[in-house]
Amino acid sequence: MQIQVLGPVQVCGNGRTLDVGPRQQRHVLAALAADVGRAVTTEMLMDRVWEQVPPGARRTLHAHITRIRRLLEGAAPAGTPPTVVRRSGGYVLDVDPDRIDVHRMRRLVGQARVARCGDVERAALLREAVELWRGDPLGGLTGSWAARTRERWRREYLDTVVAWAHTEVRFGDPGAVIATLRELTGEHPLVESLAAALMQALYAAGGPAEALEHYATVRRHLADELGVDPGPDLRAMHQAILRGELDPLRDPAAATRPGAGAPVIPRQLPADVPGFTGRAGHLAELDALLTRRSGAAQTAVVISAVSGTAGVGKTALAVHWAHLVAREFPDGQLYVNLRGFDPDRRMMAPVDAVRGFLDALGVPPGRVPAALDAQVALYRSLLADKRVLVVLDNARDAEQVRPLLPATPTALAVVTSRNQLTPLLAVDGARPLILDILSPAEARDLLTYRLGAQRIAAEPDVVRQIIAACARLPLALSIAAARAQQSSFPLATLAGELSEAGRQLDALDAGDPVSQVRAVFSWSVTALSPPAARLFRLLGLHPGPDIGTPAAASLAGHPVPETRRLLGELTRANLLAEPVPGRYTCHDLLRAYAAELGHSAESEHDRLGAIRRVLDHYTHTAHAADRLLHPTRDPIPVPLIPPATGASPADPTDHQQAMAWLSTEYPVLVAVVRYAAETGSDAHAWQLAWALNTFLDRRGQWHDQAAAWQGALHAAGRLPDPARAFARRRLAYADTQLGRHDAAHTHLQHALDLYTRAGDLSGQAFTHYNLGYLLQRQDRYDQALDHSQQALALHRAAGHRPGQGHALNSVGWCAAQLGDHAQALTACEQALVLFEEVGDGHGQASTLDSLGYAHHHLGHHAQAVDCFRRALSLLRDLGHRYNVADVLDRLGETHQAAGDPAAARTVWTEALDILTDLDHPDAEAVRVKLKDLDQVAVPATEPG
Repeated sequence: MQIQVLGPVQVCGNGRTLDVGPRQQRHVLAALAADVGRAVTTEMLMDRVWEQVPPGARRTLHAHITRIRRLLEGAAPAGTPPTVVRRSGGYVLDVDPDRIDVHRMRRLVGQARVARCGDVERAALLREAVELWRGDPLGGLTGSWAARTRERWRREYLDTVVAWAHTEVRFGDPGAVIATLRELTGEHPLVESLAAALMQALYAAGGPAEALEHYATVRRHLADELGVDPGPDLRAMHQAILRGELDPLRDPAAATRPGAGAPVIPRQLPADVPGFTGRAGHLAELDALLTRRSGAAQTAVVISAVSGTAGVGKTALAVHWAHLVAREFPDGQLYVNLRGFDPDRRMMAPVDAVRGFLDALGVPPGRVPAALDAQVALYRSLLADKRVLVVLDNARDAEQVRPLLPATPTALAVVTSRNQLTPLLAVDGARPLILDILSPAEARDLLTYRLGAQRIAAEPDVVRQIIAACARLPLALSIAAARAQQSSFPLATLAGELSEAGRQLDALDAGDPVSQVRAVFSWSVTALSPPAARLFRLLGLHPGPDIGTPAAASLAGHPVPETRRLLGELTRANLLAEPVPGRYTCHDLLRAYAAELGHSAESEHDRLGAIRRVLDHYTHTAHAADRLLHPTRDPIPVPLIPPATGASPADPTDHQQAMAWLSTEYPVLVAVVRYAAETGSDAHAWQLAWALNTFLDRRGQWHDQAAAWQGALHAAGRLPDPARAFARRRLAYADTQLGRHDAAHTHLQHALDLYTRAGDLSGQAFTHYNLGYLLQRQDRYDQALDHSQQALALHRAAGHRPGQGHALNSVGWCAAQLGDHAQALTACEQALVLFEEVGDGHGQASTLDSLGYAHHHLGHHAQAVDCFRRALSLLRDLGHRYNVADVLDRLGETHQAAGDPAAARTVWTEALDILTDLDHPDAEAVRVKLKDLDQVAVPATEPG
């Protein structure tokens, strides 16, 4: 099975070309294939496919992906079906990259570049790569993403052809490439590297006159189209051919060197990074700068500011890209390491960097002016109207960089820094490029290059552990690979060191400061102000995956405005990332380093105070939010105490604000519950689980609900009995939703014993209600009815009106399932009155759903539809996603029974979208109902 994108998008399998479907579906496949093995978010896919995303695009995209998955599974070899899998808020095309022509082309080119083989083998690899090209890439696809990608792949292809041509000439077979080069120079008459390759091949084949004629053609095109002369390399080649001195065995870009008196052309780039992997998207963004530089309206130098945390590979990316595009800058490439974060604080002064550039440009020492301004003026004069690439590596700030920027629009500057050089963006028009950690596939590729495919394939699970322990940070992965290269030990030995608590950073040490992760991180922290450095240390104590500004303020014990300023300093230093406004995170190795500093540099008193403040912040805010979501809920059984001094809990004022805060914070809150339980903050652990319960239930996030209550149950072992009973009851509910019925029953029996011994009637009633619900999920409605009736009697004895409503609704539901729909209506109508009196919206919605079900089975379709719609209105307001899907499912059955299949399809489709997003097992049953509708529907005529 092969996926082809270097031409029209198509799939070949089982000896034939398969129908990929309409243009939009081909576009989706291409958008996934471009990033094979990596998650492409749903939003990114929609942006790639549609210039303006239409309503319903998400549903359309899902349908396309479903059909693509079926197509690929049908085309795959038996036993190894490729697939499109849902992951990280998007989709991954999980196939061998070698089955996609563009990735196979890149693999062959990379293999030819680093292979230790002769020209025969290298030429064969490059020839195979060239032959994968089938015409215009992404043929027939439109839009800006397709255009950008097509142009990038075209440039890669031209570079590959040039490399192949040079290899064939050196091998002694120039005739093998002349026809291809003639065709391409006709299509791309302004690409000087192609012209040089053709001139070299013609000369080597005994045709110097043809080579000179082609030079004249290229010169004419450049003058007519761009108003410029050929670059110095092409001019020098022309002169060498005239003199009969051209060496056809040398690289065209270096075939000749300027003679005496010619301007010096600097080639200062460091060596390219061996086995550079990944970063396709970032390379494409840098490629786009070339187009911007050559734009007709461009009047200023183009600048790219590449920023990212320590060890993320900024220099590697900049140098690798600079080598890829060096031919675009025939007047030279300048490079300097500005040492902005040197451990000895030996940051290079701009005056020293400019002097170095002047020396590289051939200025004699006696002609270098004394003053910096004069040196900068001379430097910029020498670069005027020249096509020069300037790489300013490891800059500290914009002030260090500005004197080194060229002033000509023909030049391009790439600046790398650990800091976000915001002033360069604001004042100098720089284009930001923020570098993050590698994708899992890119990290694996790096290790494969360093350690060999055989060693990686031998321990795949261990390799994943190493990648995770290194946080997908290129520096850490390189150090880990270097250590593995020096021994024949199994990779599991290294993985064990990396996973050992407290030793992760010790294991990532190759022997000197530059190859020691801890030391490299320390250079960034040393550059911080003392308050920002303290906040960084305290953030290492925070248990969640990210943190908001108010929580960080509580952690530090500072006011929010001051904390916001410090977080900004950490973000500009790339010690934190701000993926969404007001929320901050960092990768695991930086978090481990911050925690290490927190424990070594902060006193125990200060650490405990910071942890207490942030736990109070989360607990009090979550409790306030829950009261807005469920105002009729009984008071919390483990009362809160006032927050510590310096803690600043948020104060949501309405249902919408409460839902927004919980939606943002719940992954952190679940982690905080676990942390609090493990560290002995028992009351916080229990109170947070209680405060999260309503939200997690309404969102259908029962795995998180179970995790929270598991932590709370652990903490409740040191709290009074009612806390343990409540925790077991709520954990049983989550287990019931997850299908873990035996565990749920065990928890409920323990809870019932505790409530009975305590004489707590309401607790016993709610436990019987939960037992009834568990039995309903097992289709044991006669026993469920008995527990529901016991719950009703106990709630009446305790005078608990909301509890009576829930028990009456459960009695009615069980009666309906047992076929007594009249009794169901009676019990549920009583429940609805109770819920309306106490203002319990969720109870009303649940009861209306039961009434709708009973009316449906009595044939009262209009009444059933009305009940279901009223229930949906309440549930949507409450944000109870799973219950919305559940009611939509039953509403669809009523529509179908009433003879309205179109309405049934609409509501079932919405239900399926919700259940699919929740990854809920009920989705399959709804999918079957929709499929059955398709089978009985009259086929529609396909347009066009």
